[in-house]
Amino acid sequence: MVNKLWTYFIIIGILFALISGNSLSINETILKSATDSLEVFIQLFPVIALWLGIMNIATDSGLLDKLSKILSKVLHPLFPDIPKNHKSLGYISSNIIANMFGLGSAATPFGLKAMSSLQELNEDKKKASKSMLTFTALNTSAITIIPTTLIALRMMYKSVDPTKTVFITLISTVVATIFSMILDRILSRRF
Repeated sequence: MVNKLWTYFIIIGILFALISGNSLSINETILKSATDSLEVFIQLFPVIALWLGIMNIATDSGLLDKLSKILSKVLHPLFPDIPKNHKSLGYISSNIIANMFGLGSAATPFGLKAMSSLQELNEDKKKASKSMLTFTALNTSAITIIPTTLIALRMMYKSVDPTKTVFITLISTVVATIFSMILDRILSRRF
């Protein structure tokens, strides 16, 4: 669905540029966007690689498992349909921990594994379970302690204080998570 939406945006943008006589801007924009994207990637890659390496060390050392077990106990009331000590709680915990450190790319595999294991528990395979919906809301709001990518982008663009947004990011993601969990509980009782 999203692919179709972006395809329509691109086609409409190109048609508008052609109709308004700005066909040269199409090539300029495409080339500039490609150059800018590559530049951002090259500058963000070391930061992301560093944090992914730290996550791998935490995984290999068993620290991630220990943190996941602690977090699983806290998460179980949010996911009453999941049996205690089920692997999906571990995946959900790992996803949350990765998101806390602003590592969306590291959190994604854990999120996919969590959804896959939640689907195994799902009785109606054609419909998302309450636990799947709760996890989606929790993953989307994602409490972030260290917004790694945001800090890296601010450093890349020569911000005077790249970490200035850490506190506001923490506050806003905590509020978003609380609100999403309240909304999840209200809607899960209605449907």
